[in-house]
Amino acid sequence: MILKPARLILALVAVAAAPAFAQNVATVNGKAIPVSRVDQVVKQVVAQGKQADSPQLREAIKKDLIGREVLIQEADKQGYGTRPEVKAQLDNARQSIIINALLADYIKKNPVKDAEIKAEYDKFKAQAGDKEYHARHILVATEAEAKDIIAKLKGGAKFEELAKVSKDGSAANGGDLDWASPNSYVKPFADALVALKPGQVTQTPVQSQFGFHVIKLEETRPTKLPSLEEVKGQVAESIQQKKLAAYRDELMKKAKVQ
Repeated sequence: MILKPARLILALVAVAAAPAFAQNVATVNGKAIPVSRVDQVVKQVVAQGKQADSPQLREAIKKDLIGREVLIQEADKQGYGTRPEVKAQLDNARQSIIINALLADYIKKNPVKDAEIKAEYDKFKAQAGDKEYHARHILVATEAEAKDIIAKLKGGAKFEELAKVSKDGSAANGGDLDWASPNSYVKPFADALVALKPGQVTQTPVQSQFGFHVIKLEETRPTKLPSLEEVKGQVAESIQQKKLAAYRDELMKKAKVQ
């Protein structure tokens, strides 16, 4: 088959134009929506684990992008992009996107190492100690009040009943502080608590920055800590956040802020 010159030209034009059309999924009022935009959204959706890549997903994303393009064109036509409040939001969004890219790159270049995770876990383990304490307390404003409560307890009064006058939230449940490590408390309280045996009550008021405490130790048990593998992700996230905070603080120190 021999093509005539006119047909040959048309055929060559069609072949040359085909790749350009193939790169777009649609054109809205002359504005092209490239296949790359669909690919980008598909990648995000798949990465989030919501759906697998499929023709149905791509068609849904294509329709959404067309709808968005129609809306943005109308919004631009009506001048919404020039409104001060919209410009401010766009600037904030731009900052967030660029900052997130900066921090993501910093994390990539400064990954959390297994040795760091183990060191942080060991530190937490040491702070938690090997024993937990189930305690009750009564918090009052003055030493005289605390001494009066201790005297009443010696006289046979129930700790839970007297705890109703406590100045903190534990008053509603008989002064119960539940299970906790001594390191969870301020030092004077912790020191008095660990000196008690199960069932004992402090014989003198314990002063802290919160007031005066009367403490009762209910019981103790070995500390129950999750294994390193169980909390590895959380520990890594915590270290990562600390690194990012340190990076930000370092930049703040170098910045000239007036």
